[in-house]
Amino acid sequence: MQHLTESSVTERVLERISDCPDPRLKQVMTALIEHLHEFAREVALTPEEWKAGIDFLTAAGHVTDEKRQEFILLSDTLGLSALVDIVQNRSRSGEATESSLLGPFYRRGAPELPLGASIAGDTPGEPILVHGRVRSADGKPLAGALLDVWQAAPNGLYDLQDENQPEMNLRGRFRTDQSGRFRFRSVKPSSYPIPFDGPVGAMLRALGRHPYRPAHIHFIVAAPGYENLITALYIAGDPYLDSDAVFGSRESLVVGYRPGDGKESGAPYREAIEYDFVLAPAAETAAAVSGDHPQTGGRSV
Repeated sequence: MQHLTESSVTERVLERISDCPDPRLKQVMTALIEHLHEFAREVALTPEEWKAGIDFLTAAGHVTDEKRQEFILLSDTLGLSALVDIVQNRSRSGEATESSLLGPFYRRGAPELPLGASIAGDTPGEPILVHGRVRSADGKPLAGALLDVWQAAPNGLYDLQDENQPEMNLRGRFRTDQSGRFRFRSVKPSSYPIPFDGPVGAMLRALGRHPYRPAHIHFIVAAPGYENLITALYIAGDPYLDSDAVFGSRESLVVGYRPGDGKESGAPYREAIEYDFVLAPAAETAAAVSGDHPQTGGRSV
């Protein structure tokens, strides 16, 4: 039996996974073990601190359920989600719309609605129109592109968090017309705090951080032959744009309200958001154009 030291324990653990048959799993776990062990050595982690970390993760697991994902909140507030997103999209064309975080409140199965319909129902708030185009980097309009849209109510809560909101409130899916155009009605979103009554909130308070996100509307935009785009539009002038608790806001995604004529879709509104989404070609499409060997393109969401 070999004597373990601060450095040799890391070597022994890595030896145990040397026969891992999955190369990518081996690569990820090797790096994780090396960095995790180096972290413990660098800060001289004490048993009490290690136990506090275990208790924190245990508490996060107890809070997590089908309506709340505390581990995503943890990843978001530590900037890890933002980093993964940036790394994933590092090779995306500079003309393509910048991505942003999916967030913990996305739900599959939102109703598909006709262009111009409202996702707000009877939700009180200032009515707005959101419209624009979906196109490729060379300006080609993408007809039939699908936009999956969701946002928090003006009270800062998503339908999953608020029993007073109807099922699938402020959610909808829309398909672009032959000109690649989309439009739907909603109410103005507001800045809001992420759930901070659990372990992540306690961590933020201990670190002297606030839990607020700037006002935004989420989108997943998809079209055949193009990469799925997960992004959000952030409202200009919001006080939390530069201190988003989850590091999701992007300068290129900041939009302002413009005066509206109140006639679109036969429903009154005073202000509108206009934005064009530019999709990047899927990897296999780009490879075919360049003559490279095709790779698997697109991401499931």
